[in-house]
Amino acid sequence: MKKRMMQLLLELLKDSKRSDREIAKVLGVSQPTITRMRNKLVKEGVIREFTIIPDFSRMGYAILAITCFKAKMKMELIERARKWAMAKPNIIFAGRAEGMGKNGLMISIHKDFAEFSSFIADLMIEWGDDVEEYGTLLTPLKGTIIKPFSLKYLAELEEE
Repeated sequence: MKKRMMQLLLELLKDSKRSDREIAKVLGVSQPTITRMRNKLVKEGVIREFTIIPDFSRMGYAILAITCFKAKMKMELIERARKWAMAKPNIIFAGRAEGMGKNGLMISIHKDFAEFSSFIADLMIEWGDDVEEYGTLLTPLKGTIIKPFSLKYLAELEEE
């Protein structure tokens, strides 16, 4: 990726609500140049979406769950898993994984433990024959948060 495009991407990671005019001043180029560059990043799929990262606890979510599992790996199961995960809005990431004897990972958020428990029960009903084992790490979304979830840290990493 060209240096200017990477600089634009890093600025957007820091704060994507800023105007093209503001970013142009920071990068020392014109506003139309930033608009063209942003549109190119979107068209090429480098930027998949513009969204916010809310305070999940203020939205009523109490638990973030990281579930690792060992599942049978067949192409037809991967497509079925993709459709299943996409139909569950509380799953915010799912993918293949390696390590600790597991080959899949899912990150989900839940309003409370009862909702999480129901979610896992549904998971096992749907996938019980194909999931050999699983383990879940739960973390509260209120209380002691050492470092809140944000993508802006990636911009700081690239600037070092």
